Amino acid sequence: MKFNNIYTNLISGAEKLALVGLGYVGMPIAVEFAKHIKVIGFDINSRRVKEYKNGMDATNEVGSAIKSTTVEFTDDPSRLREAKFIVVAVPTPVRDDNSPDLRPVESASRTIGQNLMQGAIVVFESTVYPGVTEDICVPIIEKESGLKCGVDWKVGYSPERINPGDRVHTLTNIHKVVSGMDEESAVEIKKVYDIIIKAGTFMVSSIKTAEAVKVVENSQRDINIAFMNEIAIICDRLGIDTDEVFAGMNTKWNALGFKPGLVGGHCIGVDPYYLTNVAEKLGYHSQIILNGRQVNDSMGAFVADAAIREMIEAGMAPKKATVVIFGITFKENCPDTRNSKVVDIIKRLREYEIDPVVTDSWADADIARKEYGVELVTYNKLPKADCVIVAVGHKEYRSMSMMQLKNLFKAELEERERILIDVKSLYRMDELKASGMRFWRL
Repeated sequence: MKFNNIYTNLISGAEKLALVGLGYVGMPIAVEFAKHIKVIGFDINSRRVKEYKNGMDATNEVGSAIKSTTVEFTDDPSRLREAKFIVVAVPTPVRDDNSPDLRPVESASRTIGQNLMQGAIVVFESTVYPGVTEDICVPIIEKESGLKCGVDWKVGYSPERINPGDRVHTLTNIHKVVSGMDEESAVEIKKVYDIIIKAGTFMVSSIKTAEAVKVVENSQRDINIAFMNEIAIICDRLGIDTDEVFAGMNTKWNALGFKPGLVGGHCIGVDPYYLTNVAEKLGYHSQIILNGRQVNDSMGAFVADAAIREMIEAGMAPKKATVVIFGITFKENCPDTRNSKVVDIIKRLREYEIDPVVTDSWADADIARKEYGVELVTYNKLPKADCVIVAVGHKEYRSMSMMQLKNLFKAELEERERILIDVKSLYRMDELKASGMRFWRL
């Protein structure tokens, strides 16, 4: 059976491409491909599909383009039978013990297998450890479909590199790594992705290599940020400003430019566990990656402890203090709250019997309530605070003036009793000092 005519048939309109999973990764891919070829967008979340059909994009990744896209949105899995090129972009989280949770990708594989047509190519984009595509997903699809991989259909892997909320590094201008089970499939997969990837595609020799690329590149970032977080902890004990230290360090040409922070989200906060999990199975225990994860996973508690310390030094009784947290998403200018480490700040404060007030106009209030038990409060209903923690660098928080920040506090507080915790170092040091407020920066 020939697989080298799929690209041609997609371009001519004779065949369709299907996207399985329409979240922060799948939606932009579907919409971009639909500018050039026929696309079916499938998701098991009927509510999400309905919103897309009505021109609403809760991910905020494609904006108004959702209203004019030609993607055929559906929650009917049988529609996958219309496609000869299927892209899988479902989430791959970790369990409570940080082991890989492959249930979403396994479920997607079953759905695809039950609706797979002969002559199709299936490409996984979901982040997994090397071996998952061929050792776990392929057998499931073969069992459900009764079709033999390599004979009746083929498989490939192309790790997603979408950066939610980033309007500079977007889908089309980020290099795309592609791979296939053999040369024929790899070449065809590359040709299909070249339809939309302006930056170009980079072909690697095997599916396992492509799987490794994603978990390794995110593990590298995680380790670098962990180092900066350790430096932040040390600088805090030394009583010097971390940001000033990094500003000086970055004057050297070979400085890497990483900053400390809360490392959550669906990639950097998760992918290292996928890599170390497969390493453990092969008899190797990580010496660096897991230690980096331990440091980064501890930073929410570190920030909360700093806030408690500042309140005590200001003469407050923390249990009686009103603490307001700005931001709950895992990164700035993005509604994505998956694996948010701001939640670790909240949990730590609750251990001190402090129930902080949380606001975030970017986040979905229903998701915050369901996933984290946090009731979001709108900005205009915030109580006056004793301590303000700006945890996320949303543009509206970044643009706050010192006077706006001061107005967040109780009027009766002396300036030195107004405690501002600037997790992202959003505000200028000279302005913070001139404000008279008591402040702390990570």
